[in-house]
Amino acid sequence: MLTTLSFPYGRTTLNCRLEADELKAVLTSSLEDYQAALSEEDLVRKALENPIGCPRLAQLSAGKKNITVITSDHTRPMPSRITMPLLLSEIRKGSPEARISILVATGTHRAATREELLERFGDEIVSQENIYIHNCDDASSMTILGGTPGGNTIAINRLAAEADLLIAEGFIEPHFFAGFSGGRKSIMPGIASRESIMYNHCAPWIADPHSVMGSLEHNPIHEDMVFAARKSGLAFILNVVLNHKKEIIGAYAGDMEEAHREGVAFLSSLCACPASPADIVIVSNGGFPLDQNIYQSVKGMATAARTCRKGGVIIIVSQCADGHGGESFYHTFSSEPDTKKIMDSILSQAPKATIPDQWQSQILCSILLHHPVILVSDVPKEMAKKMHLLPASSIEEAVQQAKSILKLPSPSITAVMDGPSIIIQ
Repeated sequence: MLTTLSFPYGRTTLNCRLEADELKAVLTSSLEDYQAALSEEDLVRKALENPIGCPRLAQLSAGKKNITVITSDHTRPMPSRITMPLLLSEIRKGSPEARISILVATGTHRAATREELLERFGDEIVSQENIYIHNCDDASSMTILGGTPGGNTIAINRLAAEADLLIAEGFIEPHFFAGFSGGRKSIMPGIASRESIMYNHCAPWIADPHSVMGSLEHNPIHEDMVFAARKSGLAFILNVVLNHKKEIIGAYAGDMEEAHREGVAFLSSLCACPASPADIVIVSNGGFPLDQNIYQSVKGMATAARTCRKGGVIIIVSQCADGHGGESFYHTFSSEPDTKKIMDSILSQAPKATIPDQWQSQILCSILLHHPVILVSDVPKEMAKKMHLLPASSIEEAVQQAKSILKLPSPSITAVMDGPSIIIQ
């Protein structure tokens, strides 16, 4: 008897048929089933009218002349068409004449195209508002704010550092080493210099056992981010929680730690899932935009690794329309066929010597050293192989490859339908 499963894949889905007696578990979050009592707009409006831990944004905006709003870049499914007009309206209630700058937090990612900006914000905001795209390598655009207790130097975009009022919008999801996205992450790595980001993502902190999905307590990466965000003067956040359709089902506004903490608690109540260890784990990277490249797909692999038995095979279902997603990331693997040597080299790096994409390479190495990983995607097979991944053109083909690797005629299979949205405990 066969069971059909449908995995998110780009802007569509990819189906597969699996033997029912081999399918041990299908892991999903309650995000799919949760029904919000209000519309998306009303959830955001209610959050802005009832901020957590600080005054309303209209009140904070009063008398401010130079206001910066940080927003997520094209790699994140932030529903800014809904959130940004409401944020801007609230700001202008308090300061109608303020100069507002919208700063796109790219971290170390490439700049967004005009088409991507239009898709994110809509024509009215793109044509009428002042939108700037952060460049982590532009030293002339940075301001140094000092250091963190962990030894990092806080250098952030001058538009944020010199603002009379600094605000950030974002969304909260499980994050594979920062614990959760959102809140303080808009500053570090969002609008920080490459050097600051490199240090924050250094090998010792990535290797710390607290630097995992769903964990904030004693997480050194999170603690460094919080310190940097406080130092930046981040005064107000609007963070949303999204369901599997990328619709807003929760909104939290106010103090960058208190509002974020409440959003994290709500999300955790919906997406925590017990592990179901299996010989094969099939996982998607959540579809567009999170599955645009191999780099982002490491997130789904990391989720799968938490429920895959040692030596078991991970199958990652991710369209990867943009290819590998990072030159340094790609070069690290394409230039060295021995995964163990790559890992040893990374672990020998001092925090200040962290190189671009090292953290992603480190996490991918840690997965590959315990699991063969098969990639079902649109990338050329040779590219996948150079990334130490095994290419497959369909999920069924990948399952057959996995069975051959394991030499098991009927292995157990766990399916994780949306890797980045689930916290496996």
